Amino acid sequence: MFRPKSTVEQWRIFQAVVDCGGYAQAAEKLNKSQSSLNHAVAKLQQGLGLSLLEVKGRKAFLTPEGEVFLRRSRKLTQDMEDLEQLADVLASGWEPILRIVVEASLPRQPLYQALSDFAPRSRGCRIHLVEAQPAGCRAVVAKQAADLVFACSAFPGVTSLPLATTTYVPVCAPTHALARFSEVTPHELEPELELVLADGSEQEEGWARAEQRWIINHLHDTLSLLRRGVGFAWLPLDVVAPLVDNGSLQRLPMANQALRKRFTHLVLPRAAPPGPAASLLLTLTRHHYGDHESAAAMP
Repeated sequence: MFRPKSTVEQWRIFQAVVDCGGYAQAAEKLNKSQSSLNHAVAKLQQGLGLSLLEVKGRKAFLTPEGEVFLRRSRKLTQDMEDLEQLADVLASGWEPILRIVVEASLPRQPLYQALSDFAPRSRGCRIHLVEAQPAGCRAVVAKQAADLVFACSAFPGVTSLPLATTTYVPVCAPTHALARFSEVTPHELEPELELVLADGSEQEEGWARAEQRWIINHLHDTLSLLRRGVGFAWLPLDVVAPLVDNGSLQRLPMANQALRKRFTHLVLPRAAPPGPAASLLLTLTRHHYGDHESAAAMP
């Protein structure tokens, strides 16, 4: 069994002597006796079997070995401080992990912005971000297996906050046969292959589907197939706008500007109120979705 030959306190004293330039200065800074600092560093060097410091006059200088150990010891003491701070954070009720589930068909830029703002204030809280289909979101909510769920539907019996309206537009590759139409009606779409971003188990109320359709579970797969000229798909405008701008995809000009819309709901599945970390992320999320909705409403 491993038995350490040094203590964190010895490494802290060693660093202080180096940073202050000598034992007397370090003793004054640490409010300890100079003899106790000499003893701690001597015991540290004896335990390691290495000389870390050389004293010349009233100053202490690092040996080559001391330079190596100084760098490594700073990480050790910083890790120890981080551990102790984490204990304080958790003792205050701050959550160590937040689990977030996002329905696959929803745009996420406002969420990414909220997470970017959350990161420097996370205090060690880890994020588990998972993509799911509607059936997966329902299962997560039923089991209370996440802290935040972003879904197209509200759920009875749990808190569901409306965040934003998402506009869906039909897109295909520039090489697809539909791309040559100056105006597209549902009649032209009916015989074409449609890529449906879903799990195939839910009913799309009011969303007439093409006769031929492939059910795709992930947005990445849908976009990859579309870019290769396979079928067309109704996808969030925010997601496809950059791809339309760079020519990877083409937006189909629907007759009468027929578009489809969904709401984004923020669902809080757990029975208990959100903790401090979840509350912070919730506030940031609502802020950024509010900004996003305002920007989307601008002409």
